[in-house]
Amino acid sequence: QVQLVESGGGLVQAGGSLRLSCAASGIIFRFSAMGWFRQAPGKQRELVAAISSGGVITNYADSVKGRFSLSRDNAKNTVYLQMNSLKPEDTAVYYCAAAQGLIGRVGTAADFGSWGQGTQVTVSS
Repeated sequence: QVQLVESGGGLVQAGGSLRLSCAASGIIFRFSAMGWFRQAPGKQRELVAAISSGGVITNYADSVKGRFSLSRDNAKNTVYLQMNSLKPEDTAVYYCAAAQGLIGRVGTAADFGSWGQGTQVTVSS
């Protein structure tokens, strides 16, 4: 059974930082690309960042480039999203996702088929 458990969300003031974590089980983590998506009220879910199975390749949405950093620890089956210089428009539910069997590339949003429950990130102005 695939489980992706997010943690680290919360309330922060604009300009602040948060670090999201996602612990994975039930998948071959080192053979899976990992990603973070977010969905704000009234908006479609969007891909925020993705990282290849080996951690060599990353991809970021234009809106977060230079502010967010994605990394992974394959020994701990965990992926991390460091979010700096947060803005009110970053407010959303953030979801961890896995693209199982996607080795060596980040893929596209359609490749991610396993999802966590989400963690709320709220940035106040």
